[in-house]
Amino acid sequence: MIRFFKYSTKNKILQNNMQHRFAQNCALNIYKSKTIYSFIPKNACSTMRTSIAYANGCIQSKEQFKWIHNNNKTFSANLSELVCANYTFVILRCPYARLASVFLDKFVVSNGKFQDFYKNIPDLSPENINFDMFVKTLKNSSLIKSNAHWRHQIDFLVYEKYDDYFSIENFSEINTILKEKINLDIIDARDLTNHGTNNLELLNNEACHQKSIKEIRLLKQNGQCPSHKSMYSEELIDIVNNLYIDDINFYKQVIKNPKLLF
Repeated sequence: MIRFFKYSTKNKILQNNMQHRFAQNCALNIYKSKTIYSFIPKNACSTMRTSIAYANGCIQSKEQFKWIHNNNKTFSANLSELVCANYTFVILRCPYARLASVFLDKFVVSNGKFQDFYKNIPDLSPENINFDMFVKTLKNSSLIKSNAHWRHQIDFLVYEKYDDYFSIENFSEINTILKEKINLDIIDARDLTNHGTNNLELLNNEACHQKSIKEIRLLKQNGQCPSHKSMYSEELIDIVNNLYIDDINFYKQVIKNPKLLF
């Protein structure tokens, strides 16, 4: 079986093909099973990278998970490994939920990490930025590819077709299938990274798209957090639908039981 690459013909010289190189860097080896996993930030990637680091013998327990942050490209596949893979998979996520998760996690706890983004909202302290401003600023086409956490999910796909497409929304099936197919044990890193909202009371019944970073941080300190759905107004739904239409359509195409927020 030939595994065709998604972006290999976008440039005559493969080593100068930035689309392919980006996707290749995000294609990680699970060596014993000759498996390639394409990681996408905010799609359980810390859990998966921790599991792979353990499977590849580089950490001995989940408590050593911080190792992954210094080794983002350690398991990146070369061309031969991509071609000769026995099994390939990727984990996708509802694009609406992924974008809300980026804001609730990375922006609320970033401590000024996204200076390149903030400069696009002049005369406003980062503490006062809200999700409404974040999404509307992404309409600047150059910004949407500026950071992997909100970059299009299809940009991370090195192959035209994968053996399995999983989704965060159906995460329970991933552990069972990967254990059966490649004997991979999933190490749940959510409680270690503190990236998720699983230990917080979710606010579902109020509009939160204009709550500032400062306001949401205070909510989280008190054990509460806006739900992903509460972060959206009708206007923002339309904007995200336009900005991420290719991701939305691809998700609906390859996920057997698609669960989109909207």
